[in-house]
Amino acid sequence: MMRAMAAEAEPVGGIAGWATDLMEKLGAPGAGLAIALENLFPPLPSEVILPLAGFTAAQGDMNLIAALVWTTIGSVVGALALYGIGAAVGRDRVRALVARLPLVKVADLDRTEAWFAKHGAKAVFFGRMIPIFRSLISVPAGVERMRLTTFLALTTAGSFIWNTAFVMAGYGLGDNWRTVEEYVGVYSKGVLAVAVLLALAFLAVRIVKARRAAPPERGGAHRIDHARGFERDRVG
Repeated sequence: MMRAMAAEAEPVGGIAGWATDLMEKLGAPGAGLAIALENLFPPLPSEVILPLAGFTAAQGDMNLIAALVWTTIGSVVGALALYGIGAAVGRDRVRALVARLPLVKVADLDRTEAWFAKHGAKAVFFGRMIPIFRSLISVPAGVERMRLTTFLALTTAGSFIWNTAFVMAGYGLGDNWRTVEEYVGVYSKGVLAVAVLLALAFLAVRIVKARRAAPPERGGAHRIDHARGFERDRVG
């Protein structure tokens, strides 16, 4: 029934079709499972899954409160998995990896760690509301071994706010639930563009500094010394 209703508004396929199948088979826990997987695989868009869950609740095929609860549980479970990956990797391995990377210094990692120690709680909470970073923020939290109770509280709160906004949007928009995807898609692309520009700026600055710090070529220095010696012989 849910697929038929969604199809009346627009053909269901791709991610929406996959999420619809999960919700048809499992109900609200299916929406939670989809969101858990979205956390582990960021290319899966929550801006499709969450409004679809709201639309499903609006059609009477899912309890609205259950949708909110299960999607939040799914967010926390996915975030915990990434936290565990970060904790398993650990600071020592991250530092060893950074030490081998070109154009990146261990001092950069030290500054990042100092920033996270000061602002980590805000980063985890607000990071749950930023596309792409909403999943990735759990990894440094695990690497830095943020207190698990704090991580769970912040992740739950941030995820609940994000999930509620999108589930309720889908619930209110009904057949027009895909409108949410269109607007959030622009937001996501903007975030990605800013991240790419910042990364390119960082690399450009490092490349320029590396070139300025590099010693002159051996051949060039040899030619200068040879010319000076020739000039002394000619004068003498």
